[in-house]
Parts: sequence; C-alpha cells; structure tokens
Amino acid sequence: MSAAIIGWAHTTFGKKEESLEELIVTVAREALAHAVVEAEQVDEIYLGHFNAGFSPQDFTASLVLQADPALRFKPTTRVENACATGSAAVHQAAKAIAAKAAKVTLVVGVEQMTRTPGPEIGANLLKASYLPEDGDTPAGFAGVFGRIAGGYFQRYGDQSDALAKIAAKNHRNGVSNPYAQMRKDLGFEFCRTESDRNPFVAGPLKRTDCSLVSDGAAALVIADVETAMQAKRAVMLRSLAHAQDFLPMSRRDILAFEGCAIAWKKALGQAKLTLDDLSFVETHDCFTIAELIEYEAMGLAKPGEGSRAILEGWTEKTGKLPVNPSGGLKAKGHPIGATGVSMHALTAMQLCGEAGDMQISDAKLGGIFNMGGAAVANYVSILERIR
Repeated sequence: MSAAIIGWAHTTFGKKEESLEELIVTVAREALAHAVVEAEQVDEIYLGHFNAGFSPQDFTASLVLQADPALRFKPTTRVENACATGSAAVHQAAKAIAAKAAKVTLVVGVEQMTRTPGPEIGANLLKASYLPEDGDTPAGFAGVFGRIAGGYFQRYGDQSDALAKIAAKNHRNGVSNPYAQMRKDLGFEFCRTESDRNPFVAGPLKRTDCSLVSDGAAALVIADVETAMQAKRAVMLRSLAHAQDFLPMSRRDILAFEGCAIAWKKALGQAKLTLDDLSFVETHDCFTIAELIEYEAMGLAKPGEGSRAILEGWTEKTGKLPVNPSGGLKAKGHPIGATGVSMHALTAMQLCGEAGDMQISDAKLGGIFNMGGAAVANYVSILERIR
C-alpha cells in the first residue's frame, strides 16, 4: 500500500462520562497533535460509527469538524460495517490515499454503548445478524455465538478448557493495557468454572467468554508515504484485504470462518509474507470461540485443532505468535465503531516500541483481523514500521 499511520490517539474504554461528540473531538485533536499535523493539512475525514440505536444522534460524520474550525468543509464520511466499522474506515482512508485523492486523512472510530438499557443493547447488537433467521435468538448476539460454539463442540469435541485459556490469556494481557476496560487477571480456574459471578450466558459460553459493553474512541492520522517519511514516526499499511460473506449463516459453514481465511490469504499474499513472519496479531475476540476459530482461519492450526494454539502456549505473549497482547476485545472492551481503529493504533504502538508494558520485544510486523457480524465483514491489515 501507499499509506502509513503517522499519529494516533486512544481514550480509555469503559463507562465514559463524556458525550459521543466529546469522545470524537478529544481523539481527533489528540491524533493530529501526536502526528504534528495541522487541521488545515487534512484532505479527507472518515468516521467509524456503528450506532444501530446506541446514540440518538445518528448523523455523526460532521461531529469530527468540531475538533478544529479548519476542518470545516473537508470531505467527511461516516463508514459502517457492523463490528468491523473501524477497520472499514481505516481501509477507506488508505484507498483515498492510494487513489491520490488525499495525502493526509483523519480516521476516528467511536461508540457509546453503556447509556443504553441492557435489553436494548442486545437488540442493537443483534442487528448485525440476519434478522429473518436470527432475530429471535435468545441472549441476542451472544446467543448467535453460543450456537456457533455449540456446533463447534459437537463437531470437534468439548473445547471448554481452550476457551477458558483464551479468556485467561486475554485478561492477563489486559492488565498491562492502560486503555483497557478490565485490567484484572481473572485466572484460568475462574474462567473455566461456572459460578454466580461467571454464569453461562448462551450455550457453552460463560460471562468470561463474552466481550464487554463499552464506550470509547480512537483516531489515526494516515498519510501518503512521501508525507509519512517526513513525520516523526511512520507505520506502513503494508497490505489490506477485505472479504465480505453472505449474511445468513445458513448459506455457509459457520464453523469455518471462510471470509476470515480468504482475507488473511489475500493480505499475506499481497505483502509476500507468511504467518510465521508476523511478530504478533490483534484479532477479533468478540467471544472466545471467535478467537479459537480465527486461529484456524488464519492458518495457525488445522480445522478442529485451534485448541492446540492456546493449550500449547503458541499465542501467549512469549509464544511463537502472540495473539491479542492488548487483552483483545475480551479485556480491552468493544465499543463497536472504535474497535478496528483501536486495533490499528495499538499495533502501531507496538511497532514503534511505544506500547509500554504491553510491548512485544523486537516487534517488526503486526497483523490485524477485525470482523463484522458472524464472520460476515472480514478485514485484515498487515502493518510494518518504516520510520
């Protein structure tokens, strides 16, 4: 690709007092300052915001302009693709640069979920599924993934140990992430055991298998390579891939995450890399079963053998391919529109050696997988520091 990240910003995730507009304005200003870019230099703006009923204000693209009067009249577009909304915005910004329509772009991802009553949260999230088939699913989107987990268990055997290991790993990693909503090492036994504090939510999924309801925002300044090479730091979007699958799960093998596999294959092929070349991966663990199946889709393990990757320690921070050193959605939180932008910001931090206690030693190449719906919108990015 011809685009590189030259600056970023990231709020903490969790229950935020700030309004949606305040979250957007904060990260937009901070990202521009971090990149040492004036608002006048921005050519295009992209806002990732899912909403689906979370915010009364549904026409939000222009809220980014509140960050600086010099942003007024800049082309600004809201991008949405369910839980992959943030990556969709990043990819659109990179495409604008590749098309030479822009030299400097500002990307903001945001969501405010915690002000919505519980039942409405479930209904809003379920809008990312195929309502004619899944609209009456008990427990909402957790119920959709509970069915996926149940099907996986039926085909490949009980994976409760593997799911608990994934949850424990990500919570342990989240302790080191200053932006994470939950910075607590819950431990394997707590995640593995049903209890009053960790009840079953849907199928074989317990509370510790489910990502958190979150507010938060993240932002990136993405520039063409010529501009980026004059910046303080530059992390190239070495390759980007997007594969969109059928919305109905009935039209595909939902245990295979085929769109995820195709996106990974395309991104690695474009970058002329193999999975072994990557230093770490940030992947979309909206539920622990998703991370388990993603191990297989990315090619780390064969179908039905994803448990090996976690049980044998391959995906630990000290393993052969650390996965979710940030704590992932499981510990960091999952404010829908912000998630993909957050993944890119945290990956850029790692590659610039600015990840603090989260840092993976000698990180050179980072992979990102961000997913919308049940493996419907599949985005992969491979990042490499060039300055």
